[in-house]
Amino acid sequence: MRESVVGQKVGNRSGMGGRSRSSSGQRPARREREPSVPLAVRLRKLVGYIPIALKLVLAIVVAVLVFLGYRAAASASFFQIRNIETRGATRASVELIQNTVRHDVAATGVWRANLEEVSAHLERLPWVRTAVVSRVLPDGMRVRITEREPRAVVHTAAGHFVWTDEDAVTLDEMVPTDPMPSFFLRGWNEENSTAARDENRERVKKFLELQREWNQQGIAERVSEVNLLDLRDVRAQLAGDDSQIEVRLGSQEQAAKLKSALNTLDRLRQTPRGPYISYLDVNQGKRVIVGLVSGLHTVDDGSEPSRDVTSREDVDKGTPAIERNKDPKPTADKDKKKNTKDTRSRTQAKKPEQKRA
Repeated sequence: MRESVVGQKVGNRSGMGGRSRSSSGQRPARREREPSVPLAVRLRKLVGYIPIALKLVLAIVVAVLVFLGYRAAASASFFQIRNIETRGATRASVELIQNTVRHDVAATGVWRANLEEVSAHLERLPWVRTAVVSRVLPDGMRVRITEREPRAVVHTAAGHFVWTDEDAVTLDEMVPTDPMPSFFLRGWNEENSTAARDENRERVKKFLELQREWNQQGIAERVSEVNLLDLRDVRAQLAGDDSQIEVRLGSQEQAAKLKSALNTLDRLRQTPRGPYISYLDVNQGKRVIVGLVSGLHTVDDGSEPSRDVTSREDVDKGTPAIERNKDPKPTADKDKKKNTKDTRSRTQAKKPEQKRA
C-alpha cells in the first residue's frame, strides 16, 4: 500500500506563513496619556453649560454674601474707634476736635466712617479752616488741622473784642496775652446770614488795606479804631489824647486824607479852640471842616487861619465858606443901653406921682 504523505505547504506572501511572520514581528502601539486639564478650565467648561438665568442668580447670591460679610466686619467691635491722632491744632481745642470725631464715628465704626462728613463737621469749629481726616485701621483716626489766621479784632456792639480772619469768620475773644493790633474794626454786621458774611468780608478786606497803608506812613498808632459800617463813609476814631475826635475820610484816598487831618489837628491844637475839637471832615477836597464841642464848625483850607462859620448848613448850601461869627458883645451892649433907657424913663415917670402924693 502506498502511504499517502501529506507534504508541508510552503506559505507564500499571502499565505499563513506570511501571517505568522507578520504577527510575530509587529507589536501593538502604546497609547499615549492625555495631558491633564487645569481645574479652572474644567470649571469654565462646566459653567458654559449653565443657563444664563442661573448665572445671574449665582452672581446676586455672591454679591449679597459679600455685602453681608462687609456689614458684619464693619460693625464688629474690632473696628470701633479707640485712638484719635490730631495734628496742627494750636489755638483750636484738641478735646473738642476729638469729641466731634468720636461722635461721628461711634455709630459706623472706623471701617464705614464717612470721612467727608467728619471733615465738614470739624471745619465748623472755631479756628479750624480745613480738616483732613483719614483712617488708621483697625481702630484709629488721624486728623490734620489747618487753623485760621487772625487778621483783625472786631469791636462788637456789645463791647466785646473778637478776633476774625480774612474770610470774616469770628474766632475767640481777645485775651490780654494776645498781641495788640494797630487799631480795631467797628461797624460789624452781626447777623447770621450769607449776605452779612459777604459784607463783613469786604470790611475785613478794606481794614487790611487801611492797616497796611497807615502803617507804611507811620500814622496807624494815632488811630484807635476805624468804623467801616458804610464803606462809602469811612471814619477813624483817634487814640490817646485825641480819643474824643473822629476823622471822616469818605470812600477814597483815606491814607492821604487822614494825614492831612492829623496835620490840621496838630496845628489847631495850639489855638484856644484846640481842646474843643470833636471831629474833622476831610471829605470836602482840600478843605478840612473841624467840628467843635459847642456845635460850631471851623473850615480850614490850608492857606489861611481857620475862622468860625455859623453852622454846617451854611457850608453845605454853598454860602461863603469862611464867615465870621458876629461878636455877641456889641449886641449885648445895645440891649444893655436899651434896658437902661427904659428903666430911666420909667423912673422919671414915677417921680412926679410921688411928689404929688
